[in-house]
Amino acid sequence: MGCWRVPGPVLGLLLLLCPPRSPACPPACRCSPAEADCGERGLRQVPWGLWANTSALWLGYNFITVLGPRSFPPLPGLRLLSLVHNRLELIHGQALLGLGALRELDLSHNHLSVLTPDTFVPLTSLATLNLGSNRLRELEPGVPAALPQLRALFLQDNPWVCSCSILPLWRWLSHNREKVREKSLLLCRVPEQLNKYPIMAFGDESFRQCQETSLSPQHYITFFIIGPFSFIASIFFCTFLGSLVVFYHSLRRESHCWRRPRICRVH
Repeated sequence: MGCWRVPGPVLGLLLLLCPPRSPACPPACRCSPAEADCGERGLRQVPWGLWANTSALWLGYNFITVLGPRSFPPLPGLRLLSLVHNRLELIHGQALLGLGALRELDLSHNHLSVLTPDTFVPLTSLATLNLGSNRLRELEPGVPAALPQLRALFLQDNPWVCSCSILPLWRWLSHNREKVREKSLLLCRVPEQLNKYPIMAFGDESFRQCQETSLSPQHYITFFIIGPFSFIASIFFCTFLGSLVVFYHSLRRESHCWRRPRICRVH
């Protein structure tokens, strides 16, 4: 079968009537070739159907409360993700899988109170993380430590509890001061006597008592297990010791009776 060519004018007319298909864009979003703006749309979950080459995704000012496992479609080129001003309370450990190219993540102004390092392990390229204005009372230092490319960390305006539990985070912050942004807004909320005290102003002497007296959960588990066993062992030991004393006195009495039988008969 021979090939045939479409005349130029006819080809131009066909392109006008049937333009090339544009990259996918969810109905709730406004999209350009590299960005998807899905903000202020009343969304309760991340929309699917985004163009795989999307480099910036804006999801701010929605009603998203949970990011479950694999909440995002495959977005290998995503560099910026903003979830600012949602109602996020929980981020699953596998919620951010497939976002290894992400450079900036904004989770500020949400309701997050607990974060785990596993959640951030897939973000091997992340340079900026904003956790400001959440409900974080403490934070595992393993969270920022899980981000090898981290350059800027925002933690301001959280209700930090400045007790011994914040010591691990304080150590990380002290060794990574150049990565911490808005230091002056990183303030204690509890206890009352330390309200609005700058966390970065603490020194080693502030936690001396914690280092001397603090016990890890493993210590408490050990005490819980050993305690009952030691109590039972002490009862057996006392019983055994008492039996030895009785046996010893019995032997002495028999030996004494053997030597002085008349006295023993009288008693």
